[in-house]
Amino acid sequence: MQSFVDVRALIIDMDGVLWHGDRPQAGLQDFFQTLRDLQLPFVLATNNASLTADQYIDKLAGMGVEIVLTEILTSGMATAFHLAQNYDSASTRIFVIGGVGARQPLIDHGFELIDLYQQQADLVVCGLDKQLSWDKLATASFNIQAGAEFIATNGDTSLPTEQGLVPGNGATLAALQAVTGVAPKVIGKPEPIIYQQALAVLGVDPAHTIAIGDRLDTDILGAVRTGIRSALVLTGVSSQQEVEVSDYQPTWIFADIIAVAEALRNQSLA
Repeated sequence: MQSFVDVRALIIDMDGVLWHGDRPQAGLQDFFQTLRDLQLPFVLATNNASLTADQYIDKLAGMGVEIVLTEILTSGMATAFHLAQNYDSASTRIFVIGGVGARQPLIDHGFELIDLYQQQADLVVCGLDKQLSWDKLATASFNIQAGAEFIATNGDTSLPTEQGLVPGNGATLAALQAVTGVAPKVIGKPEPIIYQQALAVLGVDPAHTIAIGDRLDTDILGAVRTGIRSALVLTGVSSQQEVEVSDYQPTWIFADIIAVAEALRNQSLA
């Protein structure tokens, strides 16, 4: 494994890395204090589109960590930004499966969101929805079958919580694809789009930027596809055993963010 050197910026996942549900990971405050002390810029880039950036700021504040808006990038935000670059928001109608974290960024970019059982969407956007209903699935299915483009904020099949894994957005995507026969275009990890947006925010050479995550199939594969180094922490979904049989590898493996913080501090002393 490579030496842990020349890390000047970080793109950090949240679920499974910083917390499980509402339970912070051990060493959370010290991890962020290390980033501040070393003046390392970072973006918290999460595939979870259920919350807005402001809600994530409040969640971290409740755990004793202060961050600012420019340090948050959700897959909902990345999706809205990507669509605004490729569609005329004033004339594009969208049906959304997802919470406020998927809906609000689209509204902020000027898109019109349609209601249940309306069949006039140009796009169907699907993000993690903890109030998922048959009516939402039916409306999305009707619009996709009528020709609406199918967009996914992310494809995570599961989400780590305090009690264990629960269905992620990928489970909803699978249901819609089974009905319509249409595969979604995915914006979040492992596609490079969200990482590329984060790199643009950081403004640091990608060669000096690393991604930290807990999932091989999203965080690490996304880093590989983007061409940046990565660190897998073993506090979330993927295990050491999965790494050993994977076709792609993280640059480093750490037990947790306590070990990452230690490595960052040691790097500064080298």
